[in-house]
Amino acid sequence: MEFATNTLYYGDNLEILRKHIPEDSIDLIYLDPPFNSKATYNILYKEQTGELSQAQITAFEDTWQWGIESELALKDIVSSTVAPQPAKELISLLPNFVGKKTPMIAYLTMMCIRLIELKRVLKDTGSIYLHCDSTASHYIKLLLDAIFGANNYRHEIIWKCTSAHSNTKTYGNVHQTLFFYTKSEDFTFNIQYMAYDQQYIDTYYRYKDTDGRRFMSSDLVGHKGVNTEYEWRGITRPWRYPKHRLDELDAQGRIFWTKNDFPRYKRYLEDMPGMPAQSIWTDVQPVVSWSREGLGYPTQKPEELLERIIAASSNTGDTVLDPFCGCGTTIVASQRLNRKWIGIDITHLAISTMKWRLEQVFHISAGKDYQVIGEPIDVKGAKELAGQNKYQFQWWAVSLIGGQPYGEKKKGADTGIDGYLYFMDEKEKVKKAIISVKGGSVSVSQIRDLIGVIEREKAEMGLFLTLESPTKPMQLEAVSQGLYHSPLGKDYQKIQILTIDEILKGKKPDIPPWISPLATPSSSKKSKGKTAKLL
Repeated sequence: MEFATNTLYYGDNLEILRKHIPEDSIDLIYLDPPFNSKATYNILYKEQTGELSQAQITAFEDTWQWGIESELALKDIVSSTVAPQPAKELISLLPNFVGKKTPMIAYLTMMCIRLIELKRVLKDTGSIYLHCDSTASHYIKLLLDAIFGANNYRHEIIWKCTSAHSNTKTYGNVHQTLFFYTKSEDFTFNIQYMAYDQQYIDTYYRYKDTDGRRFMSSDLVGHKGVNTEYEWRGITRPWRYPKHRLDELDAQGRIFWTKNDFPRYKRYLEDMPGMPAQSIWTDVQPVVSWSREGLGYPTQKPEELLERIIAASSNTGDTVLDPFCGCGTTIVASQRLNRKWIGIDITHLAISTMKWRLEQVFHISAGKDYQVIGEPIDVKGAKELAGQNKYQFQWWAVSLIGGQPYGEKKKGADTGIDGYLYFMDEKEKVKKAIISVKGGSVSVSQIRDLIGVIEREKAEMGLFLTLESPTKPMQLEAVSQGLYHSPLGKDYQKIQILTIDEILKGKKPDIPPWISPLATPSSSKKSKGKTAKLL
């Protein structure tokens, strides 16, 4: 079976797991699947003014419905030769309790079949972290127990993901849950540390040296019969250290003499790694609108959260898999920590976001430093995508030229706009080119439609992206619209037609300096700069 690491896969993670990921090949799995919260998750682009756009792109709909796919998945689980028997029995019984053919049982069935595959690809020494909220967490834990074994349950980690807020009818919901399971008793784990909270510091590190360094005093006395008893500085005790070591510590200023003239060891705060991480994490801040790493992507998790998980449950060179990788925080954290990685997502918006993020943070590019599988690389692949899902094709085509996809594609009237490409050729004045994408036959009437949209939207330019070659009347109609004269002193053809074949071969729109839909994220966790956002 083909197996490539440092790879992004576009498509259904169940199919990709079965087709591309071998058994016992993954060291760590992190997944943050939709929570059955009946919410529609959108990529929230912002207008150039900074206001939220009224037009949003649906990344995925977390409104699970029972259908033929759920029926097939249930049948597949029950008849599977690799599914654990407890999982078969549980998924057969749950509908009687949860409700037959309900959204919840559809969600649990689709999660169950994927968790079975995730167990298959996980190494015996591997770990899995499943991120969820209270909506379905109790059911998810039953599935994890049935598939991985209750004996392989390690922790329920509580992450405080938001500040306290008032709720007049119930308690404030300020946390999410991570279930941590392993495949066996022999698993990788490296202790991670959390910063001490101020109350702990004030209580235990209450002394200060002459240079202002905080320290706590620790006992130098051991246990009689275990430690050697002798006299030091006029005091006879079973000391923890040999006499010459006590002399060295005293010479180094590491001995604290109490009011009763008794020696104790100075344990400096700055020398301590922190508190070993426990099962409640309050020190990892969520991604908010002003976060340095924020992309405006739905359900984006902070890099620090993923870095703690990856550092704890894998080693350098290990392979990390995220089957619902969204905007790619797991991928970024894995790359930074020198792990191999595999990311899977079912939308081209996510794939294009991850490609951009890897380019900006690490200066690595698809095809050269890592692979993208499932994304069209030629006209044939583009035609296949257009035939499968025209909206995914349109989003992919817009991303090829660095544009911002537009519009809710599942309902409502066609606005004639598939995307924008913003540019700036005057100080503090953002201008736009309307993008129209066509995957089928084309005609001059479509150019005329684009001209009408440009006039209606008061846009400066228009870009027509097409799979098919443009006709001569289309080219003449585009040329007839004349030129856009930039204040920078250059003229640009107002309506430009580009074929997908030309774009794949490197051709770009001829426009003034353009503005990316993704602001540049910082490549260093300590660097300062503007918050990265989807515009």
